[in-house]
Amino acid sequence: MAEKPVQVIKYEGDNSTFVWKHPCEDFNSLTQLIVHESQEAVFFLNGQALDLFGPGRYTLETQNLPLTAKYLGRVAGDTSPLHAEVYFVNKVEQMGIKWGTDSRIQYLEPRYGFPLSIGASGEMSLRVEDSRKLLVKLVGTESCLDQQKLAGFFRAFLLTHLKTAIAKVMKEEKIDIFEIDEHLVEFSDTLKALLQPKFAGYGVALEQFFVTNIARPEGERQYEQFKDLHFRQYAAVAEARLRQQTDIIGAQTQAQKTVITSEALARKRAQEGYTYQQERGFDVSEEVARNQGIGQYSNLGIGLGTMAGVGGAIGGGVSGMVKQVMDSAEKPAQARCSHCGAIISSGAKFCPVCGAQVLLVCPVCGAPVAPGSNFCQNCGKKLTGGKEK
Repeated sequence: MAEKPVQVIKYEGDNSTFVWKHPCEDFNSLTQLIVHESQEAVFFLNGQALDLFGPGRYTLETQNLPLTAKYLGRVAGDTSPLHAEVYFVNKVEQMGIKWGTDSRIQYLEPRYGFPLSIGASGEMSLRVEDSRKLLVKLVGTESCLDQQKLAGFFRAFLLTHLKTAIAKVMKEEKIDIFEIDEHLVEFSDTLKALLQPKFAGYGVALEQFFVTNIARPEGERQYEQFKDLHFRQYAAVAEARLRQQTDIIGAQTQAQKTVITSEALARKRAQEGYTYQQERGFDVSEEVARNQGIGQYSNLGIGLGTMAGVGGAIGGGVSGMVKQVMDSAEKPAQARCSHCGAIISSGAKFCPVCGAQVLLVCPVCGAPVAPGSNFCQNCGKKLTGGKEK
């Protein structure tokens, strides 16, 4: 007695499976087909992918199976046999599929020219784009195609292209092996763009591709020597930068201190009611008062031009006073005739101009001075008239 054909066909796999073949192959014309969301069902006959069904519920009648019925002849009656293979294709994006290089990638380190070897690993996510193409090119007679098997199909060309691309990017971009972690996104994008057409040729979409780790040859003598050289050079550069930054910070701090001090002094002058020029006048006056003797002004560097430049009323007064003193110090006073004012030479008893008897007069205060006096008895001014020294 023949086995009764199955009445309902539906997917019974899990979400990690890309392709699952229903175990039964004999159906009648009233069998129900249930296809879930993100799935497709493909009828396979004699090695050919024929009718395709999207999400929904279907009754397997002649009008629903035009391609399959063409090969089987007209299907009629509830008990008419239908012999075909039904594959359910899961089209949801499947993530977390791991990949990794099976051997080291050999390349020349671009900065120092050291030959190095590295490994790489990461994850990718795949989605079935063309169910018929995938079934024909990869599945064949397989009853199940899961993540592991699909990754195994792509492993050969995946690793070949990965090694070539990583070595090429590191060479062209001159990527230092010690800075390689900064370029993982760049690696990922480059490799994804390179591999997408390869996967598409088998009806699979490469949705995401990530390089998550670059394995360095830790422990190898050549690599350790190279690492030591790199870090010694890096340390020297870092030390120089630190010194430069310290100098800049010190200069900025000193400049800020100067600005703060100047602002404080400016506020102090404003509160006490005098200007910077007036303050300098005070300083000059104080310096003049501290020094004894007229002859010391030249040693102090206080000239008439300096005093004339002192601003304000106080500065002007001090400048005039110093000028007067210095003028009198440089030119000793001379005695004059009390009648006509003519200069009288030392020791003369009569004026050579008017003939009057000499009566000396102090040129500073105008007081009479006895002939032969060295100083004015009224103001104490040193005289050259009378008795010249």
